[in-house]
Amino acid sequence: MPLPNYFQDPQILHINTTPHHAYFVPFDSVESAVKNQREFSAFFTLLNGEWDFAYFDRYVDLPKDFLHFSFSEKIPVPANWQNHGYDHHHYTNVNYPFPFDPPYVPIDNPCGLYHRIFTLFPNAQKRYLLNFEGVDSCLFVYVNRQFVGYSQISHCTSEFDVTDFLTHGENHLHIVVLKWCDGSYLEDQDKFRMSGIFRDLYLLERESHYLQDFFIRTELADDFKSAVISVEVSFVEKGKPAKCREIAWQLTDPQGEILLSAVTEKGLHITLNEITLWNAENPQLYTLLFRYGSEVICQKIGLRKIEVKNGVMRFNGEAIKFKGVNRHDSDPKTGYVVSREQALQDLRLMKEHNFNAIRTAHYPNAPWFTELCDEYGFYVIAESDIESHGTNAVYVKSPETSILLGVKTEINYEAIRQQTIDNYCYMARSPEFNAAILDRTYANIERDKNRTSVVVWSLGNESGYGENFEQAAAWVKARDPSRLVHYENAIFQHSDHQNDLAHLDFHSEMYTGTEELDAYFADEHNKKPYLFCEYLHAMGNSCGDAEDYFQALERYSGAAGGFVWEWCNHSPYLPHSKRIGYGGDFGDTPNDGNFCADGLVTADRQVQSNLLELKNVQRPLRAFLDKGKVWLKNNLDFTDVEELIAIHYQITENLQVISEGYFDGIKIPPKTTALFPLDLPKADREVWHITLTYYQKVARGLVAKNYCLGFDQLCFSSQKSVPIPRMKKVEKPIYVEENDHQVLISVGKVGYELDKHRGIITQISCEGRPWLNAPLDFNIWRAPLDNDNLIKNHWLAAGFNQAITRAYDFAIIKQENALEIRVKCGMNAVSRERILTLDVIYRMDTQGNLSIKVHAKKTPHLPFLPRFGVRFFLKEAFQQAEYIGYGETESYLDKHQATQLGWYQTTPQTNHIPYLKPQENGSHMGCQYFEIKGEQEGFSIHCDTPFSFNLSSYTQEELGAKKHNDELEESGSTILCVDYKMSGIGSNSCGPSLKEKYRLNETQWDWEVRFSPF
Repeated sequence: MPLPNYFQDPQILHINTTPHHAYFVPFDSVESAVKNQREFSAFFTLLNGEWDFAYFDRYVDLPKDFLHFSFSEKIPVPANWQNHGYDHHHYTNVNYPFPFDPPYVPIDNPCGLYHRIFTLFPNAQKRYLLNFEGVDSCLFVYVNRQFVGYSQISHCTSEFDVTDFLTHGENHLHIVVLKWCDGSYLEDQDKFRMSGIFRDLYLLERESHYLQDFFIRTELADDFKSAVISVEVSFVEKGKPAKCREIAWQLTDPQGEILLSAVTEKGLHITLNEITLWNAENPQLYTLLFRYGSEVICQKIGLRKIEVKNGVMRFNGEAIKFKGVNRHDSDPKTGYVVSREQALQDLRLMKEHNFNAIRTAHYPNAPWFTELCDEYGFYVIAESDIESHGTNAVYVKSPETSILLGVKTEINYEAIRQQTIDNYCYMARSPEFNAAILDRTYANIERDKNRTSVVVWSLGNESGYGENFEQAAAWVKARDPSRLVHYENAIFQHSDHQNDLAHLDFHSEMYTGTEELDAYFADEHNKKPYLFCEYLHAMGNSCGDAEDYFQALERYSGAAGGFVWEWCNHSPYLPHSKRIGYGGDFGDTPNDGNFCADGLVTADRQVQSNLLELKNVQRPLRAFLDKGKVWLKNNLDFTDVEELIAIHYQITENLQVISEGYFDGIKIPPKTTALFPLDLPKADREVWHITLTYYQKVARGLVAKNYCLGFDQLCFSSQKSVPIPRMKKVEKPIYVEENDHQVLISVGKVGYELDKHRGIITQISCEGRPWLNAPLDFNIWRAPLDNDNLIKNHWLAAGFNQAITRAYDFAIIKQENALEIRVKCGMNAVSRERILTLDVIYRMDTQGNLSIKVHAKKTPHLPFLPRFGVRFFLKEAFQQAEYIGYGETESYLDKHQATQLGWYQTTPQTNHIPYLKPQENGSHMGCQYFEIKGEQEGFSIHCDTPFSFNLSSYTQEELGAKKHNDELEESGSTILCVDYKMSGIGSNSCGPSLKEKYRLNETQWDWEVRFSPF
């Protein structure tokens, strides 16, 4: 084995690397430094490109003479080798992809050997630093076939001084990368596991006596009108600390005015008056240039202050809330490799959807990413590259074990829980991994310490708590007291250790409900701000409780906001395909299926309804009615509405526009409320709405002028139901035929057939043409959502997925102008008890209309129902639908903030939403009217109370059976579900159970639906 065993020794983290330091690139002129495009620096040589490559399934198969290996294959750098035909993608969330045997990793440890030749004529008066910005999981570096060094920490920079290894002319660079090392025990993040050199690799030419590190600190006065800027600098010479050199400084304000020109022989310390503050809404940056010798360094500075006062998180003195999202560096084609253009696409979408904060989950993103956040305005929680929640899956010895062995004992579930937590805290308390946890903390803080956007340091994610993190938190507070410190797992208490939380600034939790937030603030002993570091798990059709969380967070000044999990589906393309896969699609085991498909956008950045919901929940303005007037609340923290937002209003009567116009000069200071300067017409018996749409009036940063930021729709009439024009039809006599099995009813051209044994309609026809491909039955099932994964087991156990209708009593009652068929029905499943008892009245009138009136009783102890309604299997010719309801996108009881009540058109195809894993989608709640047409005929649906509907080419059984959207097979019917009620969406795939108010959990209810053919 040619490699030393550094990768299985937690005490050996780096060999011959430079100390962790701030990210920067020196330039050769002020002009190029100000541009801050490193490729224009004469001191910067990018080594990206095509490299020689050899892959070995096991590192022990690496040839002894690998430094003289004859290569036959190429790979791009940066890249993940799984995207280029080597190894395979592997998705796992909690479970380690290898045996838990720290610090050892498997012998079958894949290995990549990289090689390239570069030409250089080194200057004897210069130093040359080789930088790797990201390599998973560890690397051995050889220059001109001499060992230079070793390093780990996948998502942080490893820098080597290679000066003494270089030759004039051709230089050989060999890199050996292993898939796993002991550091992999600390990199168990919820992600596809990919390997290789995945970030930029470059050479920096430095002076022999060069600036190695600097730390810019800003201290704002209590009145935020002045600030002190100090810069600490450190120099090295030949790898050893050296005295400071003479530095020429220049500072310009955000408008480009020079505020300072000075020369010092040490750092900088200046006071600024009449300062311009930085915030995420208006990210104003100063520019600091410093020159020594031939090197010029440029650093943007924002003046801001974050603190906690009296339990409230304050930014520049104002209480703010993070409207945040967790973000992976991820792309379906390039994997971990993310360019500035790709990152800017993410940031633009985030700004357009009203996010102001990002948590780098769960590792430092690319080193230039926070530069973009400085420039475009995001509050960043910068997280260390630490996650070890795979320890939670380690076997727990419990009393249950004794039962399996035949020894009867009482199960102590609390003891089991505590031992699980103790396992969870393994790395947090392990002396063996103390150095690694501290090193990863240093790497995170030192690299990004000069980034204005970074306002909170996070110690890592889901790694338990103990002495190692306590030391890390104490070090961070000592190194950088100007920022806040976060670590959610401090809520877990090891049985043998009392947690010290003194250096943590937040009480942080993930996936708790709004009830827990209320309980926290009800306890007067809780003094820290409450932060949802992860919530609203956006998996599939999700984020049903977004508005509930917004309202809960608004109730408490100490609520610091939250970060949605997560930004994008981190799912790669299948090999040689444009199909996106998830866990198990790549032959990977263990895997966590589609748990990676939990983003607000798809892997290829298509906007999903979850993101639209969040956008409007987070809209900058909110309108409300009070005493017949419209009021507007400015939810921005630092921006007057007059400065940024134009408002378009539209007044409708029965959804028809009566008047509209624009206001773009309404002055509403931040966090205040003002009257909207428009008198509403007097609302009579009709249905009146005012819709206010908010547009960005000036281009700012990544958001274009006239971009829509959100809307409000307010009904200001007592009448809520829009009058529906009724088609007058000629009355016809009703004819009835009855036999032992069915009843046949005809009214003019319309015919109905009822099954006497099942109590349901089996056919509807017009002029003898059948409309149904299957009976019109009652329906309680839906294709399970990702959020239904837990309740689904209870639904299946109760037989909800296989319920069928049967009749107990059947009576025909003839009336003067109608025919009624009264049926007592039950919905039952094989081997299960009755689910519903239904008293049903079918009424056919002389115009051919059908009403179905139901009194339903649910067996009380059964779980809440997915839905209740009727399902039509219509002939495929029924394609064109119109409705009055909440659209255009899908809407549910708890997920309709992105929709408006309106009159819309749709088809089965356009109504379908292609979630990566098929599930319930495309429903529309709050409907007052529905109409669908075939080639020659059609019908309408309406109820006395709002209903929901779903229109699709796919059955709910098909949606529930298939793993991928592109595997779905159309049913040959147009499937129309009309529902009394559909239970809500929630976010229970990794979050609290669906709130009771959104469940169909009544024990009895009444519903009438009317069917009118035309």
